[in-house]
Amino acid sequence: MRAVDLIQKKRDGGELSREEIAFLVQGYSKGEIPDYQISAWAMAVYFRGMNARETGDLTLEMAMSGDQVDLSPIAGIKVDKHSTGGVGDKTTVVLAPLVASAGVPVAKMSGRGLGHTGGTLDKLESISGFSVEMGREPFFAQVGEIGAAVIGQSGNITPADKKLYALRDVTATVESIPLIASSVMSKKIAAGADAIVLDVKTGSGAFMKTLDDSIELAQAMVDIGTHLGRNTVAVISDMDQPLGFGIGNALEIKEGIETLKGQGPKDLQEVCLILGSQMLVLGGKAKDEAEARSILLSHIEDGSALEKFKQMVSAQGGDVTQVEAPDTLPSASRFIEVKAAAAGYVESIQAEEIGVAAMLLGAGRETKESLIDLAVGIQLSLKVGDAVAAGDTLAVLHVNDASESKVQEAEAKVLEAYRISAEPVPLQPLVFALVTKDGVTRY
Repeated sequence: MRAVDLIQKKRDGGELSREEIAFLVQGYSKGEIPDYQISAWAMAVYFRGMNARETGDLTLEMAMSGDQVDLSPIAGIKVDKHSTGGVGDKTTVVLAPLVASAGVPVAKMSGRGLGHTGGTLDKLESISGFSVEMGREPFFAQVGEIGAAVIGQSGNITPADKKLYALRDVTATVESIPLIASSVMSKKIAAGADAIVLDVKTGSGAFMKTLDDSIELAQAMVDIGTHLGRNTVAVISDMDQPLGFGIGNALEIKEGIETLKGQGPKDLQEVCLILGSQMLVLGGKAKDEAEARSILLSHIEDGSALEKFKQMVSAQGGDVTQVEAPDTLPSASRFIEVKAAAAGYVESIQAEEIGVAAMLLGAGRETKESLIDLAVGIQLSLKVGDAVAAGDTLAVLHVNDASESKVQEAEAKVLEAYRISAEPVPLQPLVFALVTKDGVTRY
């Protein structure tokens, strides 16, 4: 078997066998197939695509290239949740304790942020002492005892995917749905979950800007999960504006705590209830979404969801008093109000611009080596549909050590992100579709 023959086969629209895909992935991982040949193959896939079986086989090969977590020692159906990313997306902070309080174990491996804002691990580290590093046995023990743990990924999870993604990033082959889907799902499969709920974002702040592309990606990932024996569903949710009001690590933890109390932003609570309901159904704790939603709301109302978060924070070395008094979380030294120039209604908020503005203040990483300031970020004051008068505060910048030039650039980006209409604006739905192995349900 030769790489050049497989490149030609895919270039000409052929279907690669499981053995041929294994040959490419294993050969590349071992350094036996050079970058230039895998680049050519990736470009062939970009133009010719892959069918569901090919994509599933590619996913499994990448999952098998490194460590695979066996969660079988933990009782119950383990349900993982993955978001394709967005601005202000702190759903894991809410969902891990909320779903665990309803009896579905959440053994979550998350990542750090690169770009707009911090990742889930960065957000949780806003809580003093919170440790995201944990060995396998303590990880299992914590999930078994309290039902939830959120830790960093093993350094050797899907090394083939890491190597391939770095190559795609510099060869203009990132935007290939089979390659995106297999990259995401290989990590989920390696992490050992029994079932997977995917939150596929769509809109200006998402990787997929259109609903049709988002549904196509969701279908590809659900097909992979189904092919590999994992019960998988995908929710297509809105990222045409940031989720919630807080963008920045400590700001998002505060908002997550408020949501666990039932006092958070309506959009964040609703997305968490929708995703959490799917997790409860897949986890066998509810017969349908309506029953699951009722269960989740009851755990917010009786305080058990917040109590579960406290248990998780305590077990991972965090300061529980900061959960009880969120104002003691890291706070910025100065605050700059961004004012509206004209009256009207907020028509849209370009989420990506808000994310970049937060990064300029230090809430995200411009490079892997960048240090994050956990206290800084942006607190939105108005969302889409809200009425605004000239001079009203659109958002507040939370600033520490950023240079004046970066602060001014961030302020300009926030102003640019807000688009004001003279007429009232109809609200978009928060969720557009549900994708399962049986097809697509549009809302």
